[in-house]
Amino acid sequence: MRHCIYPGTFDPITYGHLDVLARAAKLFDRVTVAIAHNAGKGPLFTTEQRLEMVRTSVAALPNVTVTAFGGLLVEFALDQRADAIIRGLRALSDFEFEFNMALMNRHLQPAIETIFVMPNEQFSYTSSSLVKQVAKFGGDVSHFVPPNVGAALKAAFAG
Repeated sequence: MRHCIYPGTFDPITYGHLDVLARAAKLFDRVTVAIAHNAGKGPLFTTEQRLEMVRTSVAALPNVTVTAFGGLLVEFALDQRADAIIRGLRALSDFEFEFNMALMNRHLQPAIETIFVMPNEQFSYTSSSLVKQVAKFGGDVSHFVPPNVGAALKAAFAG
């Protein structure tokens, strides 16, 4: 049974993330969405809120589970008995960072492969940071995030 980890902060999850996830779910028997605690990034939503948003958003994908993790990703992947790590590449600007991370992960744990997946081109400019910025100023984010996430963003920036 082939198993991959799709890690990220997912603060919040976007349709671009879900597109990459749907592609991974076709390639692997099991996919674990691994939400990084990563308080250093100063997330808008708590880990528990992000877990709930992602679980709701992936409910239609039967081979996908959602959990949180801290520490080294490759150690988490080993603990989960995963074969690979899935990373989304939106644009060339993502490549250098992701490439370096993949090489470090390979150095730390050669048995875990990193696979880069490109989302549909309509999501190539979408990022959680941009979505939060649009939502903060009252813009319409319905084309970028599922309804439950849009409602959470609206509530987070109300007042």
